[in-house]
Amino acid sequence: MMAGTFPLSKPDWSNLQVIHRGTLPPRSYFFLYADQQDALEGNTEKSSAVKLSGIWKFYHTNSPFEAPKGFEATDYDVSSWADIQVPGIWQLQGYGHPHYTNVNYPIFVDPPNAPFDDNQTGCYVTKFTTPGKLSINQYRLRFEGVDSAFHVWVNGKEVGYSQGSRNASEFDITPLLKEEGENTLAVRVYQYCDGTYLEDQDQWRFSGIFRDVYLHVFPQAHIKDFYVQTVLDDEYRDAELKVNVDVSGKGQLSLRLLDSDHGVVAECMLHAEDNQVSFTEQITNPLKWTAETPSLYKLILTFGERSITQNVGFRRVEIKNGVYLINGKRIVFRGANRHEHHPAHGRAVPYDFMKRDLLLMKKHNINAIRTCHQPSDPRLYALADELGLWIMDEADVECHGFARIDEMALSGRDRNKSFEEKKAMIYGNAGRFTSDNPEWKEQYVDRARQLVMRDKNHPCVVMWSLGNEAFYGCNFQSMYDLIKSIDQSRPVHYEGDSEAQTVDLFSQMYPHVDDIIKFAQEPNFAKPLVLCEFVHAMGNGPGAIKEYVDAFYEYPRLQGGWIWEWANHGLKTKNEAGEEYYAYGGDFGDVPNDYNFVMDGVLFSDHTPTPGLIEYKKAIEPVQAFLASKGRFKITNRYDIINLGHLKCEAILVADGTRRSLGEIPVPRDLEPHTSVEQDLPDVDLASISGEAFIQIDFRLRAATNWAQADHLISSTQLSLRAPQPISIPSSKAISSDPHLSQPSPSTLLIATLTTTYTFSLPHGRITSILKTHPSSTDTIEFLHATRGPELILYRAQTDNDRPQDGRDWTSKLVHLAKTHVQSVTWESVSSSTIVRVEAKVAPPSLDWSINTTTTYTFHAHGSVHIQCKGTLAGINLPSTLPRIGFEFAMPGEFDTVSWFGRGPGESYKDKKLSQNFGNWEKKIDELWVDYEFPQEGGNRTDVRWVTFSHETTDFSVSKALSMVYEGIRQLPGVGDMIAGKREGVERGQDSQQPSLTARFGAQEGFSFNASHYEIKDVDDSEHPYELHKKKKGYVVVRLDADHHGLGTGSCGPKTMEKYALKTEPFEFEVLLE
Repeated sequence: MMAGTFPLSKPDWSNLQVIHRGTLPPRSYFFLYADQQDALEGNTEKSSAVKLSGIWKFYHTNSPFEAPKGFEATDYDVSSWADIQVPGIWQLQGYGHPHYTNVNYPIFVDPPNAPFDDNQTGCYVTKFTTPGKLSINQYRLRFEGVDSAFHVWVNGKEVGYSQGSRNASEFDITPLLKEEGENTLAVRVYQYCDGTYLEDQDQWRFSGIFRDVYLHVFPQAHIKDFYVQTVLDDEYRDAELKVNVDVSGKGQLSLRLLDSDHGVVAECMLHAEDNQVSFTEQITNPLKWTAETPSLYKLILTFGERSITQNVGFRRVEIKNGVYLINGKRIVFRGANRHEHHPAHGRAVPYDFMKRDLLLMKKHNINAIRTCHQPSDPRLYALADELGLWIMDEADVECHGFARIDEMALSGRDRNKSFEEKKAMIYGNAGRFTSDNPEWKEQYVDRARQLVMRDKNHPCVVMWSLGNEAFYGCNFQSMYDLIKSIDQSRPVHYEGDSEAQTVDLFSQMYPHVDDIIKFAQEPNFAKPLVLCEFVHAMGNGPGAIKEYVDAFYEYPRLQGGWIWEWANHGLKTKNEAGEEYYAYGGDFGDVPNDYNFVMDGVLFSDHTPTPGLIEYKKAIEPVQAFLASKGRFKITNRYDIINLGHLKCEAILVADGTRRSLGEIPVPRDLEPHTSVEQDLPDVDLASISGEAFIQIDFRLRAATNWAQADHLISSTQLSLRAPQPISIPSSKAISSDPHLSQPSPSTLLIATLTTTYTFSLPHGRITSILKTHPSSTDTIEFLHATRGPELILYRAQTDNDRPQDGRDWTSKLVHLAKTHVQSVTWESVSSSTIVRVEAKVAPPSLDWSINTTTTYTFHAHGSVHIQCKGTLAGINLPSTLPRIGFEFAMPGEFDTVSWFGRGPGESYKDKKLSQNFGNWEKKIDELWVDYEFPQEGGNRTDVRWVTFSHETTDFSVSKALSMVYEGIRQLPGVGDMIAGKREGVERGQDSQQPSLTARFGAQEGFSFNASHYEIKDVDDSEHPYELHKKKKGYVVVRLDADHHGLGTGSCGPKTMEKYALKTEPFEFEVLLE
């Protein structure tokens, strides 16, 4: 009888007791150089390390047990294997497929067991030669990141095993190398391991060797690791430089500290022999490192004929009297959560792409990064040292998928409760799986150790984080204790410790601003509060950022936050037709998935800014301007460390048709952080300016920095000098003929003026034709497409922030199906005008709620039509809010140019508009649309006083007869400009011979327009831009909105704030079309 057991032993990758085998202790990220000059240059190609990254041979299977046996042997033939790029993600190189899930684990939940069958495995092989002599060197094989676990062999001999995907693993392979000829390196990588239960982050689930692989050559006498501390005195002036160095071997160990000009600040030499050597140097008043003043020194350590270098920044981090301080100054984090993501390479992010991210952050006033939710590429930290960014460095721990288990056990009633209510019911118990399970202690502690040991020497790291959304339990206390045993100089953060019983500060995600203000008003507090995630930036949003930022500066306990998140995680791919697009969850057949929830950044997937980033830059601007007393304005310095001496300021007069520089105005160079001062506004002569006027205050960099050119715009604010004027109806007294009213059919009215003929449909209660006619010929042009004149519409395509909040109410109340139902129409001719009054109901099918409207059309002799609309409520079960209130109509596609006076040039909404200044703007229709990677409402411009849609042709109105008529009318007081289309250049932005339609809104607050080639339903029905593009119309869909619902951050956070919500209430507005 045959008997057996499978597997013969518990695999390392499914064994809680095995985290690493054969690895060296974790250390700082550094390279050895033959001389100090090369070390200072920092070019790793001149170091003693050999980069093994490149093209490797690769074989893919669906299970570790199906991987080829003996592939690690030096004589194993891999010539038929495929090539693969290292670093790289195998799912993005043709093996398996990407899988996106936020909370749900992609495997069955049975910790610590990993699947045997569905556990993709990649076998990698490469060859390399050994530099130098084996007898005098130690050779270290270092993997900077492998997802999720791996075994290593060199020349057929097993080296070891390691897991912890975003942490480095280093092996001493000296005994296994050949000095002559090629060495064979073989690596077997597993998609899942027991550590997968701690790596349940909201991101694509990828596999492979995704960071660089190095062969480090250490001489027999070498530095094993070092730890740099800068201890500032209580005046934050002088410092002690403490450097602890672990060495192997014996010899002279030298320390040199150089300033930015390579001048020697301190130097010392000590004898070292297989021990830890400590240097302590007194440094008198060194330049201090902060995110605003990233003054760096270079530390050079030389031992065993090799030198290493490290950025040193003198700074002190502490929490004192409940306030987080750096160098004694209160800090406000204006941060961003940054996942590592590239649209083509996934987590294998090229250095230049990463650097571009950090430069973009600096240019958009961001001062902090949270490395969500794992340590970043080690090269990021030196960049942050140099550019000046505060880093919250986060351990590779997240396991919120366990909450799903307990959520499913809830009753149906409890399952329908809000996220916060369910969280309170579930999270206290969900830690039993791992976080509050002592058997998992070393798994947690190892991830804390790896984090701190690698990144401890970077001044940019000002806070450690124990992980993210992993509940709370005894293992977090153990992580905290481990970190404090290594480094007491930095606070420790963890949002899951909601009562801050272990960690050094409170942290919250997505609270309402009112809640954090209430928290901040608690007296006698001992710990500050930060928002590790806030203003969820999914799709069109976020709205109401300013309210949070203002609270950060008003209340000392509130010390900022990190926007969620930096970039969309779309993966560039093609559909079946070969059309490129950015994919999200489910697009690769990946189940379970969280759909488009991975598209929630302030950058598009190609890492270009969304309108949300532009708004965030404005909200967190470090210098502000406000109107003060008459003729004066207030400047507020929101920097934390520095004054305003690095800035210059220009004042600009802005009005309709006017933009004029008023020259440079003095900057209060010595204005201390978090203080304000008043000064005089420049003298402005408004005598020649009609209507609304602003003075714009722009602050720019006075000189270039290492992240921006001189003149880079830091902040721009407009101060109102004069309010807008209400709609003015031009007099028709000088027009010789009144509008001619006729009824050519029982259902139609015709209203003919000198230049324009309107057709009005009685059953539909709206204009169906606006025909501009030539007085002495048959030349005409139609301004409406397919009889689609202005009709009251209440709906907009839902945004990501609408859908889980007010959008549910809109859908259930059938707002998207509401349409106008005419009740009666009356008309009359009165003193050079014709008035048509429509009584109607705007209502959906199946329900009895409605908005009863009275819309009055006044057709004037000079050709304009004044539309006034009043709405009252009727019925029961009305929606509590409305998406919008305004007119929608369609124009022929030839009306392809839009000019306006109002906020611009970019997209704006009532709670996302402060980054857009008033001015005269002009764009093509296609340029107005924001092509969100999940189609939704977009492209709105709010606070608009007038908008003009211009026809592309210049052939209309060119006859001598019509020119004479226009010229005659243009001489009439107050009328000519409107009829002849000859408004002064900037306002009209068009040639007088271009047909145009202008809508005027006067001083009505919050009036908006939107123009695109897309119908609302088509946007709502599309899931990707390529689907929407196929539905693009040849005509222009125009919306003129009296009001619209704010955006909010309801996709993951508070719904639209009450003050920005469009409540279902009676309304009244007016529009002048001419």
